[in-house]
Amino acid sequence: MKLFTFSKGGVHPEEYKLSHEVATVAAELPKVAVFPLGQHIGAPTKPVVKRGDKVKVGTLIAEAGGFVSAPLYSSVSGTIAKIDTIIDATGYRQPAIYINVEGDEWEETIDRSEKLETIASHPELTAEEIIDRIKTAGITGMGGAGFPTFVKLMPPPETKAECVVINAVECEPYITSDYRLMMEHADEIIVGVQLIMKSVSVDKAYIGIEENKPKAIALMTEKAASDPRIKVVPLAQKYPQGGEKQLVEAVTGRQIPAPPALPIHVGAVVINVGTAFASYQAVMKNKPLFERYTTVTGRQIKHPANFLVRMGTPFGQLIEACGGMPEGDNKVLAGGPMMGKSVMTLDVPVCKGTNSITVLTGQDAHRDPIQPCIRCGKCVTVCPMGLEPYLIATLSSFKKYERLEGEDVLSCIACGSCQYTCPSHRALLDNIVQGKQAVMGMIRARNKK
Repeated sequence: MKLFTFSKGGVHPEEYKLSHEVATVAAELPKVAVFPLGQHIGAPTKPVVKRGDKVKVGTLIAEAGGFVSAPLYSSVSGTIAKIDTIIDATGYRQPAIYINVEGDEWEETIDRSEKLETIASHPELTAEEIIDRIKTAGITGMGGAGFPTFVKLMPPPETKAECVVINAVECEPYITSDYRLMMEHADEIIVGVQLIMKSVSVDKAYIGIEENKPKAIALMTEKAASDPRIKVVPLAQKYPQGGEKQLVEAVTGRQIPAPPALPIHVGAVVINVGTAFASYQAVMKNKPLFERYTTVTGRQIKHPANFLVRMGTPFGQLIEACGGMPEGDNKVLAGGPMMGKSVMTLDVPVCKGTNSITVLTGQDAHRDPIQPCIRCGKCVTVCPMGLEPYLIATLSSFKKYERLEGEDVLSCIACGSCQYTCPSHRALLDNIVQGKQAVMGMIRARNKK
């Protein structure tokens, strides 16, 4: 089997796919579900409910707040308790809708049957109708970034989509939610891919899967065999292959230029495999996005698991379902250890982009003392964007933002490969991210003049 990969950099973190073969189970409903209004890139949503309102599973509770935005739906039935604030996974306090859960009554418009709907059985579906249903359902990127999907399906007029690239890489060392989704819903995913292809009028799709998931490669290849337009591409195992620039190069050979260039500028529309599944449900089952596959894992977690989770469920409830928090000091991440964010409280709710909850013990999360840079160049070697991390981290620490912009800091994808490989344990990524944010602010201020 020939394996493909990207050309620059990359690392091989030790793998702990502890929940790889653990079948997905439905998580218990929370007593109170909490829905932050900003669950995606773009404008936050605006509530359309008030305290005391009754809602069902699938009821609209917040509408899109702008063009780049996505509506929010209740994942539970019950009563709106309040509209208040909550600390989200990023550590910031933001507005949120609280719902007291009462039973599990669904909107009647949602098709809850398990019958597989195919494109052939729905010839009436136009590209515009597919995009509109995805937009109405509140579908966003489910790999973590959270970009509203319908925007990707409406590329700028100066660009042209030539292929769809499905991100089924899951290169973080602990996460298995996408793998389980493929193993349990391959047929629906294939139809979702076909819907995405029809929406952007292309006749080629690539599904990128890393070699450490041989069962998924075999199953998806079997399911895709009926449609010669869809090709499963086996990829060599290398982090951060799930980055869209790295994935597009790996499966198509095309390199995306520096920002502001996007995958569409080389003809690619990149969609996460979870997003393809959610698109199938939205278009074929009239089901809004209110639940998702999420891994709960960690080397000291008693029972690592994969859950189908209603959004609004607190992290703490899912950790308890896996045997509870390990003894001693722990760090809880929304996401995996390479790119996940440490949460401040276990009351943080599962949102559209929560693909994993990873619990690291104090020993796992321990940082060794920072030592002087020894000019070894390892950070340069592993950078998948071809940057010089040691330099841009230093420029950032000294607040040399003009030069930092010239060193292409905006191309950094914050994958952490540089910090992971640094023998001096320097906080390269921390400094680079701070500098990147400062440069972005400087550019916004400049553009306003």
